[in-house]
Amino acid sequence: MRDINDYALFAEVVLHSGFAAAGRALGMPKSTLSRRIAALESRLGVRLIERSTRRFRVTEVGQAFYERCRTIVLDVQQADAVVSDALGEPHGVVRCSCPLGLMEILSPTLTDFLQTYPKAQLQMVAADRPVNLIDERIDVAIRVRTSLTTDAALVMRTLGHSSRILVAAPSLAKQCKKGDLQLLAELPTLASTEQTGTISWEFWDGDGQPSAITHTPRMTCADFGALRSAALAGLGIALLPEHFCSKELELGSLVHVFPQWRTETGIVHIVFTTRRGLPPVVRAFIEHLAGRFKGELADTATAN
Repeated sequence: MRDINDYALFAEVVLHSGFAAAGRALGMPKSTLSRRIAALESRLGVRLIERSTRRFRVTEVGQAFYERCRTIVLDVQQADAVVSDALGEPHGVVRCSCPLGLMEILSPTLTDFLQTYPKAQLQMVAADRPVNLIDERIDVAIRVRTSLTTDAALVMRTLGHSSRILVAAPSLAKQCKKGDLQLLAELPTLASTEQTGTISWEFWDGDGQPSAITHTPRMTCADFGALRSAALAGLGIALLPEHFCSKELELGSLVHVFPQWRTETGIVHIVFTTRRGLPPVVRAFIEHLAGRFKGELADTATAN
């Protein structure tokens, strides 16, 4: 059986023009080197080096063989360098899909990731639609679901939980009687949907009793920022991610209405195609997301 180390040893002997010099460079006895090269010549059936006490000469076929051995050694060194480089500072492109509504909340995390890993690149695919990780070359998909479904081809990791709340400008909030959720059907609403006409929102009270409110939104838009602006202007009651409007709630420019009613909790999670063999930059991105997603998160999208 061929031993690639013999090829490397032969290249070192030729490079150092002798067994003694090569032995010193490699920290290997001269006799061992000589024996290994002799065994190589025996296996090949050709003389590679002419030896004598006074002379060291590489044969013609030995010189040609040396050029190929040197190429092999360089290839091995480059292969080692690829692995060493990969295990070093993460670098390269991460392609990540994310619901549109999560982008505003994620932006500081994405910025922090790029600052932490200067050699990393991010390609964010912001879309409220199902994505096929393999067909669309997506490394990581961020999703929000009310329940997790397994896929044998994907690895799943939960990041946190999310909820949405009803908010309104103070002037409109005054029209919301405490607990009377049915009033919502008579008030102007703002919805994050592409559906036209009448829609239904489902809520649960503290005892877990459900209630569905059917209404015709005054405005529909997939962009939560636009809905927040409309709500701030008093144009309607919006169902928004709690963290998405936390500053406005703190300032009092928006009010949490019908607070005893809640929506179904969403599970924020990421999926990727494999746990083994992930490029270091992708693994670093996953760990970075997991480290930043703590506590209750805003549910800013219905699907991805």
